[in-house]
Amino acid sequence: MSPARHTDATLAVSHPLPMTPLILAVDDEHDVTDLVRFHCGNAGYDVVTAASGREAIETVNCRRPDLILLDLMLPDIDGFSVCEILRRNAATATIPIVVLTAWVTPDSRSVGLELGVLDYITKPFSPKDLINRVTRLLRLRPPSA
Repeated sequence: MSPARHTDATLAVSHPLPMTPLILAVDDEHDVTDLVRFHCGNAGYDVVTAASGREAIETVNCRRPDLILLDLMLPDIDGFSVCEILRRNAATATIPIVVLTAWVTPDSRSVGLELGVLDYITKPFSPKDLINRVTRLLRLRPPSA
């Protein structure tokens, strides 16, 4: 009996290459999104950015990121509302969201957690801490999500 022959297409289906996680950084301050893009890119992640809540929602619907870094103070739709909109949609409800903001109050943390935010990082932030938290959350995410 001859050994089974595999074509490239067969191998691609049976052994898919791992996909690079996609992170959406949402902030109206371009310095912040540039910093996130630089450090997350160096850590091996793909990063897309949005400068408003509306742009963030459109990007999520088109690109379906693996994780969202979300500022709360945005020019059109605030981060809490963006989170609420994404959580109401079954297709986006399980995307991990991390708040990355300078607005820190006990109430804002509580509201974020009630809306399904998984972590809360305050600005200014440590790039190493950011990468550690992003990596931890992406590892915890189920592969089928």
